[in-house]
Amino acid sequence: MLESEFKSKPGSSLQTQDLSRTHVGVLDSVTLALYRLFCGLTLNIKNVQAFNSCSISLPSAQADFAPYFYDNGPYSDNGNLALFSLSEDTPVGTQIYCLNGTDPERQEVMYGLSFDPGSKEYFRVDPKSGNITLVEELDREKQDSIDVLVSITDGRSKVIERVTIFVMDANDEKPEFQNMPAIINVLETTVSGSSIYSVEALDRDTGSGGSVTYYLQNPQSTLFAINRHSGVLRIRAGETLDYEKTKTHFVTVIVKDGGGTFNGKEQFLSSSATLTVNVIDAQDTPPSFMGTPYFGYVYEVSSPGSEIFTVVAKDGDVGNPNPISYSFDDGDDGVFSINRTSGHITLLTFPMYLKREIFNIKVRASEVGPEGRLMDYGVATVVIRVVDLNNNPPTFYGEKGPQSMFELTMYEHPAEGEILRGLKITVNDSDQGANAKFNLRLIGPGRMLRVVPQTVLNEAQVTILVEDSAAMDYEKHHFLTYKLLAVEIDTPERFSATADIVIHLLDTNDNAPKFSSEYYIARIPENSPGGSNVVSVTATDPDSGPWGEVKYTIYGSGAELFLIQPSSGIIYTQPWASLDAEVRSKYNFYVKAEDTEGKYSLAEVFVTVLDLNDHPPAFNDNFLEKTMVIGAPVKIEAVDDDAEVPNNVIQYAIMKAEPDNNIFDINADTGEIVLKSYIKSMAIIQNITKQSDFTWSLVVQARDRGQPSFSTTAVIKIDITEATQLNGGPLGSFIMQSRNKPLQILGMLAGVISLMVVVTVIISTATFMRNKKSNRILPNRRVRRRQRKQNNWNFKNPFKTPEAPGERFRVEEEEREPEVTVENVNYNNNVSTVVRQWPPPPCAPSLPPPPPPYVPGERQWAVPTISATVAPRPKKKPAITGQDIMNKALVSELKMRLEQKRIQRHQ
Repeated sequence: MLESEFKSKPGSSLQTQDLSRTHVGVLDSVTLALYRLFCGLTLNIKNVQAFNSCSISLPSAQADFAPYFYDNGPYSDNGNLALFSLSEDTPVGTQIYCLNGTDPERQEVMYGLSFDPGSKEYFRVDPKSGNITLVEELDREKQDSIDVLVSITDGRSKVIERVTIFVMDANDEKPEFQNMPAIINVLETTVSGSSIYSVEALDRDTGSGGSVTYYLQNPQSTLFAINRHSGVLRIRAGETLDYEKTKTHFVTVIVKDGGGTFNGKEQFLSSSATLTVNVIDAQDTPPSFMGTPYFGYVYEVSSPGSEIFTVVAKDGDVGNPNPISYSFDDGDDGVFSINRTSGHITLLTFPMYLKREIFNIKVRASEVGPEGRLMDYGVATVVIRVVDLNNNPPTFYGEKGPQSMFELTMYEHPAEGEILRGLKITVNDSDQGANAKFNLRLIGPGRMLRVVPQTVLNEAQVTILVEDSAAMDYEKHHFLTYKLLAVEIDTPERFSATADIVIHLLDTNDNAPKFSSEYYIARIPENSPGGSNVVSVTATDPDSGPWGEVKYTIYGSGAELFLIQPSSGIIYTQPWASLDAEVRSKYNFYVKAEDTEGKYSLAEVFVTVLDLNDHPPAFNDNFLEKTMVIGAPVKIEAVDDDAEVPNNVIQYAIMKAEPDNNIFDINADTGEIVLKSYIKSMAIIQNITKQSDFTWSLVVQARDRGQPSFSTTAVIKIDITEATQLNGGPLGSFIMQSRNKPLQILGMLAGVISLMVVVTVIISTATFMRNKKSNRILPNRRVRRRQRKQNNWNFKNPFKTPEAPGERFRVEEEEREPEVTVENVNYNNNVSTVVRQWPPPPCAPSLPPPPPPYVPGERQWAVPTISATVAPRPKKKPAITGQDIMNKALVSELKMRLEQKRIQRHQ
């Protein structure tokens, strides 16, 4: 039976194929059951028709079971695509499914996918992996299901199944109106709340995306309302249509779907369309007059039967108007008539017989019904004025009749409000009433003049007033030209007339001279001879004639060296003036520009005298003596009397030194002379010079930086010494430093003595108070005052009162060798002597200390003396204490060491 050939049923679309001795045919359900029993093949067949589309390869000799798909259900992403669904917004290129099957013999299977002939191929499958990819865009509204033939083969047998893929909806379609846009006609008498139209819209999407809701655009500003669900359009409650107000309404309807997902996002789509509502007129409005108010005129030349005016009225129901009939209600006085159909008003008599100048005629316009019956009506007033014929324009008159040119000569800047009395102008219009009413205007430069009156009836005298006096300036306008214009006001013809007014201005002295600048800056060298020009000032006066002539003068504290030419304004120096920048380098004064009537203005002049290098530097003395302590500088100073840099900037230089060995350096800017850096002691100097004399003579040059440059020299004698320290400690050092300043030493001693006196008073007071409390008297501690004795060698100290007592002067020092400190104090002055400070004596000496022995060739050393009064502390028995003895010994030892040092230097 297996080798027998199964023939296809009539009408079957399957064809038999020979695959490795396999007979393929269409199996019915009975044969398929037998085949399952024989080969153990399990197939999940839904119905017989599905089997009719299944091809099975049967082995002829050896058993070969066909491959099959897994059926994983409708919610799986792999299997045989059974009941698979796909959203229509799936992007092209997306892998949507994976075919999955197997072969009972474990053979490798291949997958295939095909479509019916003529069908669009939406998918593509990978034969090996079974991955199905979307290759065409889906549209559920065009095709909501796709039939696909999927196949699986192991190379021998091939199984084909037809499956249906369902396309699921996405919200990608806008709602579409079915009956819009549209135009409808609605009677204006339609009742409020009535339905006038039903809007229909359709959305081809399914679910919420296919539901629609209706809205109106700008619902607050329209007369209509719409049902959101049914789309029925109604006239809003409380509103009515009015043809006379609005003939057409444009209603914009918006339809919106219920929303849905599209490309993974929630989306709402809408459409809009316009409904045109034409309002149909109804007979509910009375006639209305067109072009009101109405004014008509009867002129002096009018004749009976002349048409005066025409009124026009229309039915208020313009959609279906009725004819109009005209008639007079009141005010015609029987002298006017009106045509009932055309509305023409005519004159029935001559104008001379009219008793009134103005007629207010009430005209009625009535609707004529279909039966000729008068219906609604409207009333308007026609004002008819009897007027003269406007046949005369305004005319200007002078003293001799009509005139179109008026001239006047006057001074500039007249008072504001002044009347130009030289202009005698009259204006006249010969017509009557409104035809003789006209305006006067003055047209010209600025608003200098004003015309009065501005409105004239028939005739008036024209007055010209000054309004802006400052603008009437001769320097700006030698003459002014205006046009006087007369224009009728209420006439159709608007007749007018013009006249020219020419005003010639005369100059006055109304301007003061004005300088070209508020200040002038000038520079002049100091060596300029007398009469040299400094600066030229310029002032102008715009006035004409002698008023424009300017005279110059100068004054002020700095003007004594200068003169000015009165007419040209050239400032120059006095013939005897000698400008010196070192004496005064800045001058400022005022220059005055004055016209013939005394009007003037001022300007300030600043003159700078330029410095020239005309002074050489100068030392205080061409021969200076200085004492230099090793490690301290000696300063020299020269002065240049020039006023400005670089003329007064000085540079210093050592030109020559004796002995030749120059051991000095000089600061070129400050003039400080110092020893070279390697010289630290007198021994080094002696080794360099091989001399025992430590005195040098230097030739120092001081040169300025001016052009040309000047210089001067001075001889500086420098005595070099070493600094030593006295045993007196800080006090001895201070005295040594101030040895050449006796007043400074005396001031210090007076301060020390005053301090001691204060301390003594405090101690005495404390002792007295203590003894007073204890009621004890100690005679041996009583202080007795003795009359002060003045030594003959003392001199008065201006900084100390001679009568002040003092404590005993004591010097407490450590037991060490006394030293002498020599310090150079010449920093900013030229002091030719070296100040040597000596420690003060321990007590007031009875005689000045003996001077040291004189050594030939050496300068005498001055030992400062002390002018002071030291009162000893009163005691019962004056006694010499051990401290006094020590102080005297200290002074003696100091004198001895100084004498030994002098002897050593001259050996």
